[in-house]
Amino acid sequence: MDQASIVTRVKQILASPRTEWPLIAAEPATVKGLYLNYIVILAAIPAVAGFIRTCLIGIGTVGITIRTPIPQGIITAVFTYALSLLVVYVVALVINALASTFEGRQDMVQALKVVAYSYTAAWVGGAFIILPWLGWLVWLAGIVYSIYLMYLGMSPVMKNPPQKSAGYTALAVVIAVVLQWLVGLVLVLAIGGAAITAAGALSHTH
Repeated sequence: MDQASIVTRVKQILASPRTEWPLIAAEPATVKGLYLNYIVILAAIPAVAGFIRTCLIGIGTVGITIRTPIPQGIITAVFTYALSLLVVYVVALVINALASTFEGRQDMVQALKVVAYSYTAAWVGGAFIILPWLGWLVWLAGIVYSIYLMYLGMSPVMKNPPQKSAGYTALAVVIAVVLQWLVGLVLVLAIGGAAITAAGALSHTH
């Protein structure tokens, strides 16, 4: 999938998901291909935007602007990005494992399609983090729309009965939220550990 194809897919899944999901379901794909040609590109958007917002623009309150040191910002962005790629795969594993429970068809590639393309709204919405105040609301709206996209995509892609899609999506979202919380915890611990290590190394040089 080239750059033009990615842009077209993003536009279509956001604007016309009901017609796009059946096309996605029928496309030949592999886990590697989905990651290299779509996921690694789109998932980078929130991480890069978060770096720009916290390190370059800064977060301001009552006339005070606070900027994260660039080294710490880079570490945060890299960890956020890497863990988001992992979460996508794990959520796909969950959706695939739950397929038979909701009378769907188990297929890991199809499950990854559901996650990758439904997450598009959240990833694109993540670009707006750079905007003060309003940006976070746009990102939240993108996350909510991603849930709706997942709901629309379940039946065409995983072949479950349409009436099962709501429960299927709800359970997948709950598990995804728990995973994101755990990822956030790991991120905080990892960055804290990196900061302590860096501080220790710096103290030994003086």
